[in-house]
Amino acid sequence: MLACIPAKGKAGVEEQVSEHFGSTPYFILYNTDSDDINILDNSNAHHSHGTCHPISQLAGKNIDTIVCGGMGRRAIEALSVEGIRVCRSDKKTVGEIIEEIKAGSLSEIDPATACRGHGQTGGCGHTTLTDIDTKATQGRGSGFGQGGSRNRGGSGQGR
Repeated sequence: MLACIPAKGKAGVEEQVSEHFGSTPYFILYNTDSDDINILDNSNAHHSHGTCHPISQLAGKNIDTIVCGGMGRRAIEALSVEGIRVCRSDKKTVGEIIEEIKAGSLSEIDPATACRGHGQTGGCGHTTLTDIDTKATQGRGSGFGQGGSRNRGGSGQGR
C-alpha cells in the first residue's frame, strides 16, 4: 500500500504533520511493502481556499490512502472517485502515523465525518458535521432578539 501524509518539512519520519492537506508544503509517500519513504514538494501549496488540486500533484503515484487530520467533503468525494481512501489521524509526526498504518488502527473519513470548513465553529479545527449537529442541541436558548427593526417603527429590542 502507498500512503500519502501531508508534512511541514522534509525531515522524514521525524517531520511534523501538516494540518491542511491541500496547503501542505510537502507530501510524504510511505510504501508499506518496502518501508520506503519519498518526499514530494507541493507546488500548489499557495492557493485560495477551495481551489487546491493536490490530486494533480499526486497523479500517477498510485496512492492508495491519504492520512491527515481532516479533509472537506468535496475533496474526499473527488479522491474516492480516484479510488483513494482518506483516513484520519491526530498524530503529530509522520513516524507516529506510520506506526498507526502498521497497526491498522486508522479510521476512514467519509463525507458525513468530513471537515466542515474554515471559519465554522471557531476555525477549521477539523470539526465534523456530526460535531456541529451535536453542538447545535446544547444551546442555552436565552437569545433576546437584538436585531434591527427593518424600518417598521420598532426598536428591535425583542424582549
